[in-house]
Amino acid sequence: MAVVDTGYLLHQDLSSRWYLPGGVNLDVADNDSDPTDDTPSVTDPSPNQSSFSHGLAVASVIGAETNNLRGMAGVTWEGQLLPLKVARSSDGKITTSFIKLAVDLAVSLGARVVNISIGGQAFDPSLEDSLRNARLQGVVLVAAAGNQGQDGILYPASSPAVIAVGSVNNNKTKSDFSNCGPELDLVAPGNGVTVLMPQDGYGSASGTSFASPMVAGVAALYMSRYNALRNSWPTPDQVYACLTGTAEDLGPPGPDTGYGFGLVRADRVMTDTTYCFP
Repeated sequence: MAVVDTGYLLHQDLSSRWYLPGGVNLDVADNDSDPTDDTPSVTDPSPNQSSFSHGLAVASVIGAETNNLRGMAGVTWEGQLLPLKVARSSDGKITTSFIKLAVDLAVSLGARVVNISIGGQAFDPSLEDSLRNARLQGVVLVAAAGNQGQDGILYPASSPAVIAVGSVNNNKTKSDFSNCGPELDLVAPGNGVTVLMPQDGYGSASGTSFASPMVAGVAALYMSRYNALRNSWPTPDQVYACLTGTAEDLGPPGPDTGYGFGLVRADRVMTDTTYCFP
């Protein structure tokens, strides 16, 4: 799975999961081979805030190691995480052109799921071409809906090629910050999510950024299980039908702009014989 974000950091609870192929410019923002998160939030945190790596936190939701008697467990317990750094080291700037390069690279390196916990207001036709091509190549794309608490799903989550994910709290109520819109597909927990922090630390974070990797992780679990049973990979259409068909309906009956099809349910996904394993 590819994690398109601010980069990676070593951590005692995640280090065995990183995939760092040699001779590849995994830092697409700075066009070099080192995807270490050295953006200002890590190297120069504000006086009132601890060092925080968005990329590490997002990746930990997907793949923090399990059954190791340490602070947290990710959604998945096998597979590798490919960190694709789209944040410029000097100032942390992220552009749609960087995301496009990362999506193209993820496809070329064989990623089957791509998580993008990044979004903005502007549509980019060049990035859209890459998203559509990735989906045609069998890649499942998952992205965060945005944290402005407004109508309007951020891009690229709003793309038809992408599964857009919003956030709910532990009471299964839409998070105040979670964006709404007809493009919203699913929700997942995004309030006070346990995440990994730099220097082997642990903390909590809130946002659709941390709901999105939960859905991406469930998609990866399903795809792996399907391949093991059927000796073939499910298509993005199959993954979408599985995750939305088994979601727990929340809010008004049926799909709606605040919850999409509802809360992703890994337990249903892995056992369902109607939408997932017909």
